[in-house]
Parts: sequence; C-alpha cells; structure tokens
Amino acid sequence: MAARAGEPAVLAAVGPALPPPTLAAATPAAPATTGSAPADSAVAVAGERSGLEIYRRFREGLASTPCASEASQRYRAHFAHAPQRLARDGDLLPLFGYVVDALRDADLPTEYALIPFVESGYRPAARSPSGPAGLWQMIAVTARNHDVPIRDGYDGRLSPVDSTRAAVRYLKTLHGMFAGDWRLAVMAYNAGEYRVLGALRRSGMTAANAQPERLAGMPEITRAYVRKLDALSCLLAQAEERAEWRAALDRPVPRLEAVPVPAGVTSIAEFAARTGQDPERLRRLNPALAHGGLRRVGEKARLLAWAGPAPAAAGSDAVATGPAAAAASSPPAATEAAGGTDAVEHVVSRGENAWTIARRYGVRVADLLERNGLSARAVLRPGQRLLIRALGPGPR
Repeated sequence: MAARAGEPAVLAAVGPALPPPTLAAATPAAPATTGSAPADSAVAVAGERSGLEIYRRFREGLASTPCASEASQRYRAHFAHAPQRLARDGDLLPLFGYVVDALRDADLPTEYALIPFVESGYRPAARSPSGPAGLWQMIAVTARNHDVPIRDGYDGRLSPVDSTRAAVRYLKTLHGMFAGDWRLAVMAYNAGEYRVLGALRRSGMTAANAQPERLAGMPEITRAYVRKLDALSCLLAQAEERAEWRAALDRPVPRLEAVPVPAGVTSIAEFAARTGQDPERLRRLNPALAHGGLRRVGEKARLLAWAGPAPAAAGSDAVATGPAAAAASSPPAATEAAGGTDAVEHVVSRGENAWTIARRYGVRVADLLERNGLSARAVLRPGQRLLIRALGPGPR
C-alpha cells in the first residue's frame, strides 16, 4: 500500500515452477459469453463451485472493457503466465475467488482483484526484503493504520482474512475519494492518496475528469500500476477465447470463507482433522497461523477455509464447517483394483484433478486420461475410481 522502487518479480518466479501444459490441444473456440456455461460444466457440491463461475464473476464485475486501452506489451509479457497459473495452480483459483467475492460484496470493481497478482503473485506468505508482506504486500505502518494486527507470534499481513478485509476497506475509501475511478484509486493504493490529490491539483484536474497518464509529478512506477492491471485484465479476457483454458477452469473449486475457530481447537492440524480438510492447504492459505497454535488475536482466530457445512461422522465431534468429514477424514489412497493383483486404483477426492493425481503417481496426464477413457475436458467427480497403472513395470 505504499510506493516501492523496482519491478515486482515476474509471476513465473514467485511460485513453484509449472510443468508444461498437458491438456490436449483443442481448436480455439469463439469467445465464451459470461452468461452461459458449457454443457459439461462441473456440477459443484456444497462448499464448491466451478472455476468458471469464479472467472465469470470477475468478468461481470469489471468497470472497464478488457483490452479497450492499448495495454503495454512490456507488461503483457511480464504477466504472460498469469492465465495459466490461474487455471492450474490449486491454491490460486480458490483464493482469487475469495478476493473477487469480497470485492463484489463491497460493490467494488474487480480490477482490484488483480492487485495481488502485481503485489505478491497471489502468495499469502510473500515477503519483500524492503518490508511489505502478505497477499497485498502491506507495510507494517499501513497495516496497523487499517486495523491489521501485528504482534509477537502473529503477523496479520500474512492472513488473507485480515489483509483482504483491510485492503477492501481501504480500496472502498479510495474508490469513493476518487469519484469511482479505479485507475486513480490503484495509483493512490500504490503511492498514497495525498500524492494523487496533489497531482490532480497541480494538473488542474478533478477526480471526475482526470487523465491518470497525464497527472503531473507522479512516479513512473505508479503510472505503470494502471498499465499492469490493464495488461492482466486483457490477458485473462483473451485466455477465455481458448477452449483448453476454459476446460481447465471448468472443475470443482473450494469456496473459501473466513471461519471462526471453535473454542478448544488449538492447531491447524486439529481443525483439519475435525473438519475433514487438507491440513497442508490450510497452512498454505493461512501462513500467519501455520507455524504454531491458533492464537486469539483481539478476537476469535479465523481461518481461511473451505465453506459449507460438514456432516459429522459417527462418534466424532466435527465442527460445522468444511467438506463432509466422512468423505475427507483420511487422505486419498491408491487401492488394488478388483482382482487385486495387476492394477492400482485411485479414488478421487474433492478438489483433485487429473494433473494433481498424475503428479502424485508419477504418470503422464495424457496416459492417465487415455487409460480411463477420458477426454481432456472430462471433469473428475469425488468418489470416482481411476485406474492408475498396472503394478510393476509399465508406461510412465
């Protein structure tokens, strides 16, 4: 939330390297409209929704038409990996959906959901050597000014719940201050509102008639902020024209929400066990709480977790949140297929896709799909059984 010298890291470098695309090639289709879903669109269960729904909520919330301005080729190249990461990174799409929901609930343009791409590559645990931290890369003083708790054992900047709540509140203030012009608001987010107000005054402009690129005395890095978001918006819009990209989004995605931690639960591992959620994913999504017990920080601790009720398994004391505990109380495992001696099966769990399953067993996605008679557009369902490979030597 403050101007910083230098360029942010290229998106390809801020997270784990992605393997080469494995989706079968498809002939590019006409751009999908935002109001309809493919006939074979994934059917979401409680606590889930299709990734296409997240993307369409983003598109419907944009204040500007994507690609209407001449997006900088420099920043189009800089963020070229963003659409692929959105489609294939198992944590990014649910987190993007959480931010889009927060902005839509606040009646704010979803251009603001692109800010974490610029700031942190959508990594909740990101830290900058110069001091900013978290999804929104807040500096400590700004975080405290917006009621983000920072104290021994807890840095709320690393909490997507605390930091997103503060960022949305701050953006709401800036959006109103600058007459609903998201471009001026993001410049103020980067450089500070008083600097933008001073530039408007020196340029003889008002927020209602401003030309952001012509504001006098603004740092180039702040001018570039608008171009970066324009480039990202255009890249995501153009990605929608590709059938294979839409197919990659068309899968069940966890719907995330801020979940109060019940009294007596003292660790992420315990919370995960009682709700049937993946503890590693919870730690990745909640780095502020990932390295110790759940702390009470001024109010009940809140985790960013899978939304929706969780029916309790018999004899358990599962809390009412997350996916069905009975369906997810143990990690997915390979089992011998009927006949037991020549094949390995995998039972699909919620949130899994062909790529994550193939990586787990060291097989190629194309081989996994072919072995099970599936197309690249197939949507895997929880409980579905997949033949992985014959036991012993076999194709990889």
